[in-house]
Amino acid sequence: MDIITNKEDLSLDLIDLVKLFSPNEDFSLNHEEVDLGNRIINKFVTIYNSERSEYAFAYNYDADLTPLKKKSLRKRNVKVHLYDVMAKLLNKTLPWGSLTGVRPTKFARELIDSGLAKEYVLAEILEKDYRLRKDKAKLTATILKNQRCIIRNDNLIDLYVNIPICPSRCLYCSFISSELSRVKDKMKTYLDCLLKEIEAVKKIVANKAYIVRTIYIGGGTPSVLTADELDLLLSALTFPVSEFTVECGRPDTITAEKLDVLKKHNVTRISINPQTFCEATLKRIGRNHKNKQVLEGYALALERGFNVNMDIIAGLPGEKLGVFKRTMQTLLDLNPENITVHTLSVKNGAALRDEQELLSEKEVPKMIDYAENLLSEKGYKPYYLYRQKNQLAGLENVGYFRDDKVCIFNIDSMEETNTVIAVGAGAMSKRIFNHEKHIDRLPNCKFIEEYIDRIDEMIEKKIKFFS
Repeated sequence: MDIITNKEDLSLDLIDLVKLFSPNEDFSLNHEEVDLGNRIINKFVTIYNSERSEYAFAYNYDADLTPLKKKSLRKRNVKVHLYDVMAKLLNKTLPWGSLTGVRPTKFARELIDSGLAKEYVLAEILEKDYRLRKDKAKLTATILKNQRCIIRNDNLIDLYVNIPICPSRCLYCSFISSELSRVKDKMKTYLDCLLKEIEAVKKIVANKAYIVRTIYIGGGTPSVLTADELDLLLSALTFPVSEFTVECGRPDTITAEKLDVLKKHNVTRISINPQTFCEATLKRIGRNHKNKQVLEGYALALERGFNVNMDIIAGLPGEKLGVFKRTMQTLLDLNPENITVHTLSVKNGAALRDEQELLSEKEVPKMIDYAENLLSEKGYKPYYLYRQKNQLAGLENVGYFRDDKVCIFNIDSMEETNTVIAVGAGAMSKRIFNHEKHIDRLPNCKFIEEYIDRIDEMIEKKIKFFS
């Protein structure tokens, strides 16, 4: 694949869109943008299956546009034009049309905020102007309607704590996460550094008069910590919040003692992630739990009054639609407050790279459609959505809720409406300036060993970042 453009700032967007269409290696694209003042012409020359084709598209824009708005308009138009080229060339459409990137709902919200779309016609505009498939355009508009908890306030923040450690590594995983057996001797030091960073964050919150809206402890698998380690960590998180989530994604890490510690520290919500209820698949992908442990962990969570999220994945290797349907039926028998339906994403960093191990992409859309229809029948509503690179069939991940039990942190972080102060190895802080429509990002060191060695440096950077 060879993609050349005379506008380097568009290069990644062109590459991402072409990859979603997945042409063969012999495909080449030459893009040229010609700016005629208030009119721009996009010229495309393609070579596909040894055949050369030329395409040209033109559009006008207001000469008084700011440079930022002009850049945004250019990017949107070139992607739509390229989408039309690829769709014609390959006789293929994509569920999300010309959209690339992680956050389709954020893009849609920006259309409304900028006056380019009204909420009541949003789905039609996404379908017509950006080539979204009708069902995906409707899903996007529905999610925006269900995100009524958004509050844009630069003094309102979310706190994220990262525990990038798991009991084992899943075959499809590309996260910067360590197996517990490899870092067990570093756990005490890691927690000491984490507590030191949390103390620094408390001073930042006090000095800036921030209000902590939610706390989210993710990973990795935070429930790999012992009950005593969890107690030590949670004792430091003294902010009064109405939503406090701890991921307990691996059912084999859940114990009554650990859940009692979470309850003692006012945790309100946990994740228990079966991913599938087919034990042969679990073994294949490197997850060591049994279905019995999912049920036992869920029963313990219900006894203590936690809201529970459960994740499943469509497109796991070896599974077909019938197996996925049985997983969905079992999940709905349990009736958790939140269900997240993921489409398998095969990243470069994951062990799962053999395309022959993957389910046919024709089967995966059937799974996603089945899940959406069944969840709707059972009273669940979609409330947040995100996409990842290399997802099968170019699909997405969607979170569903029932009985108004949304996860506010998921909405805030995906829509990037509130500042996130993030602590721990691999954590990413984001400072949101709503009035200026600007986001600054500050990453922590990725790996536990480096995080430990450079903790003072990261704290200093964080203090400066939020000053």
